[in-house]
Amino acid sequence: MSSAALDAGPAETGGATAPLTRMGIAVLSLAGLFIAAYLLLHRLGVVGTLECGVDGGCSVVQGSRWAVFLGIPVPAWGVGGYGLLFGAALAGVQPALAGDRRVAAVLFGLSAFAFGFSLYLTALEAFVIHAWCRWCLASAGIATAIFLLSLPEIRRLRRG
Repeated sequence: MSSAALDAGPAETGGATAPLTRMGIAVLSLAGLFIAAYLLLHRLGVVGTLECGVDGGCSVVQGSRWAVFLGIPVPAWGVGGYGLLFGAALAGVQPALAGDRRVAAVLFGLSAFAFGFSLYLTALEAFVIHAWCRWCLASAGIATAIFLLSLPEIRRLRRG
């Protein structure tokens, strides 16, 4: 189903309409937040074993020099990014903000950055680290789905 089809069927929220795509972004960003938090807790030593299957790819990826970006662990970037997306999506389903172009700009901008950053990290896994982290791939899949759901935000930006 296309993101335009999902966006076409708004849900009623107190008299105003909230796009279903924004609700989907909220749910997916919450799932991404949980994954990023799990990886961050492992990185910080709070969670002892990273459950990732028998191949050990997650430990290889999380232990690589690429697991830190600008001095901050990559999962912390995920927690922040998914948290911002979650907050923006929740704001965007509120009746007073359902048509706000600023919300559309934030959702599209954040999701485009998350998608691009996920592509970069996945390329590092494939071509530099030569190991796959299942949790990282799940996060990349979520970022991709959020980006696809954010495409109708472009229409909202053009309307205003």
